[in-house]
Order: sequence, then structure tokens, then C-alpha cells
Amino acid sequence: MHSLVVWGAHDTGLVLSCAFALLVIILAISVAKLPPFLGILIGALVFSATVGLAPARALTAFQAGAGKLLGDSGLIIALGALLGSMVAGSGAAARLVHALLNPGGRPLPVWLLPWCVAAAAMLVGLPLFFEVGLVIMLPLILGIARSARQPVLRVAIPALAGMTALHALVPPHPGPLIAISALHASLGTTLLLGLLIAVPAVILAGPLYGNLLTRYDAYRTIGERNSLSPHNTPNAPHRAAEAASAGQINPDTTGPSAALHSGSAAHSTRAKRHSTLPPLSAAAITILLPVLLMLARTISELCLPQTTLAAHVLDTIGEPFMALLISVVFAVIVLGWVRRQPRAEIGRTLHDSLPPLAVLLLTIGAGGGLKQVLLSAGIADTISKVAIFSPFPFVVLAWLVAVCLRQATGSATVATSTTAGLMAPLLGGIAFSPGQTSLIALSIGSGSVFFCHVNDAGFWMVHELFGLTLKQTVMVWSVLQTIVSVTGIVLCCVLWPMMGH
Repeated sequence: MHSLVVWGAHDTGLVLSCAFALLVIILAISVAKLPPFLGILIGALVFSATVGLAPARALTAFQAGAGKLLGDSGLIIALGALLGSMVAGSGAAARLVHALLNPGGRPLPVWLLPWCVAAAAMLVGLPLFFEVGLVIMLPLILGIARSARQPVLRVAIPALAGMTALHALVPPHPGPLIAISALHASLGTTLLLGLLIAVPAVILAGPLYGNLLTRYDAYRTIGERNSLSPHNTPNAPHRAAEAASAGQINPDTTGPSAALHSGSAAHSTRAKRHSTLPPLSAAAITILLPVLLMLARTISELCLPQTTLAAHVLDTIGEPFMALLISVVFAVIVLGWVRRQPRAEIGRTLHDSLPPLAVLLLTIGAGGGLKQVLLSAGIADTISKVAIFSPFPFVVLAWLVAVCLRQATGSATVATSTTAGLMAPLLGGIAFSPGQTSLIALSIGSGSVFFCHVNDAGFWMVHELFGLTLKQTVMVWSVLQTIVSVTGIVLCCVLWPMMGH
């Protein structure tokens, strides 16, 4: 087979042009401070110019790629934002976290706190965008650290690890769902394998790494040195708070500190407005409902004859779009109407979560457009040659491509969607099992969170929230995400032979 495949000058040119385009994207976002959507578009046009692709054809391909990706995933992301707004605004997430950290009304032993915070963050992170989860967990993290007299980072790092691992590896987050759709992977298999990989990744990057890092004075005293408390964070414009509540923080326009702290203020205001939080059972069911519906679909596929009525029903309600739609309606009824919340207020909560999605959707669409421009230039054939001659298995190659795209774009979702789109054409000619296809999707998700740096909104959120220096932010955030990423690809490689035919 190798004798029939020849690496030519055209392939070398494509690789060099792609590398140059990624450099342009990095400079446009990190140095020129352009919005990611515009930076990615410029990078796509630079790539097309360097490979000789006609501008009209490149723009047509960009529009087609962006439209297809948004058509497949835009509505799912919007439903996720609606669900997140109800979970955050009603206090359901806060209720669940308090129950986990104070079982039976009694505080946990100090040594258990990092582990339970990580578990709480994973549960909160299931239906929420990362930024929203961090806004909700912020006052709890600082309050727990203060009352237990523990270093802030010993509590915060497990929370960050729990939310970032879910964001990268577990549906219904946009990145994993886009990868599943592009690669035609099994939703249930990917969900189960994602949870299997996420748990050890969170353990290593959360409680263990947090305990290790806070042995050093520079990190153990961060909360004391910067006088952090749940009540003294500065406020900023309400518009930035709404951006945070929708899960889209843009450090280049609103400022990371402004968006995050105003989000905390908005959440605190809502908590005061509602004197009682929702019941624990309602909060837990609402947060877990989309995952349970998707798992029910998988169990149906494995255990029920597909001609039965039950199988058809479970297949319908377990489809990601329908599962999220049902969850949103359930949240409105149980967390809103049943608790006699004003309908105008519920409507405003839902409405306010949608406008800030414009930036997120444009950025994700730009990733789909970049993918299509690369494919139009023949990059899929070049990648297939790399796969043939590469000493790495396909699952590692997919991870490496996602790593490169994440470093360039600063977006895990864009890196995941673009990489999955590039890899999808190659799967047709290779006999992978369903389990291995799911592992490829998860390896892409793992690569999408590798060493997130200055072009990442989360980097600046953590930097401003805890008053860290750039070096400290790298050690806290970039290294944490790298641990999640490397653990993910290592476990994908370990599971790879087990998932074969």
C-alpha cells in the first residue's frame, strides 16, 4: 500500500501553508486582538492564497463549511445555553453543590474537600458551559476555602479540572457532540467512554495536582495575599454578566475580570431575589436529565428490539437535540413555574442567555469554514499520507491535529469541530470499530484542551479571578489542562486495542 502512495511537493506546500495560516491566526487573535471569527477568516484566506485556491472558491467553501456546522450544531448549542441559564438562575446548581459539600448538614473533613469539590464541579459541568460553571462555583470555592482555612487553589484546582474535563470529553457539551456528529460515532459509547476517561483525568489534574502545587508558598498563600473573598470582588457592567451567564466570555472586549466578577454579582443578586433554592431532587434531575435520556437511547440500542414502540420512543427522546429540548422544558416547568416564579422573569432569563451566543456561534462557524477551505485544497489526502507513513496510530494523529488547532485558535470547540471535519473523510477507507471511532472523537476532545495559553478566554479568567501572575496562571491553568489532555490521549491509547473488532 505504501508503494502506491507518494509524498509530493504539493503535500509539502499544503503543510507549510497550513502552518503559516495557523501562525497568522495566532497573531491575529493574540497580538492584533481581533475577534476569533475574523482572525480565523483571515487565516483561511491567507491559506487559500498561498496554495493557489481562487478567492471566490475559498469564500464559497468557507460559507458552506460554516453553514453546515452551524446547521448541525447551532440549535443544540442554543438549547444548552437555555438549559444553563435556568440551572444557574434558579439556584439549582448551587443547591446541588451545597448538598454534596455538606451531606446531612455537616461539613466534610478537610482532606475530602478537594475530592468532593471535583465531583460537584463535574455534576455542575454536565449541562453548563465552562464559564457559567466557574461563575456559579466561584463564591462556593472561596467560601469553602475560607471556612475550612485551606489554600484557595487547593479547592479551586479540583473545580477547574472537573469542569474542563467535562467540557472536552462528555456530551452534551458542544465539542464532543460536534465530533460525534462529524465522525458518525455512537453517542452512548462516546458518552460512557468519555466519563470513563474524564474521572481519572480529573483526579490527576484536580485533587492530586492541587495538593502538589499548594505545597509551594507562592501558590499556597494566593488567597491570603490577594484578599480574595466571596464578597469583595469588584463589579462591572451588567452586559458582561449576561455574556458570562451565556457561557461566552470575550477578554478582548469586556475584560476577563469584568465579565467574571459581574457574573458573580449577577448570580449573587439572583440568589438574594429567590429566598429559597429549588429542592435537591428537582435540581439533580434537571442537571442529569439530558445525560440520562442519551444513556437511555444507548441502552435501548443494546437491549431492545429496534422494531418495538419503546425502542422508537427512547431513540427519539435520546437524540441530542430532543434530549436538550425536553430538558429545557422540564427546567422551565420544575425550576420556574412549579416554584411560582414570575413568567416574565423566566422569559427574561431565557432570552438574556441567547444574544451573547452570537460571538460563540460565529467563532464555531468560522472553525467549520476553515475546515472546509482546508479540505477544498486537498488537505485530507495529505493527512491520509501522513497517517500512512506516521509511526503514530490514527488516534494519536487526531490528537496532534487538535493540539495544533487549539494552539492557533484558542477555542476547544473550534479545534474539535475543525479536526473532526478533517479526519472524517479518512475514516471511510479504514475499518475502525464503533468503539475506536468513539475513541478518535475523545482523542480530538483531549487534544483540544492541551496547554491553553494567552489566546484562551479561560486563561485570562483564571488569571484575573485569583490575581495570578502570568507564570502562576500557566502553572495553574495551562498545566492543569495539559494534564487532562495527556491523560485523555494516554487512556485512549490504552483502550484502543480493547475496542477493536
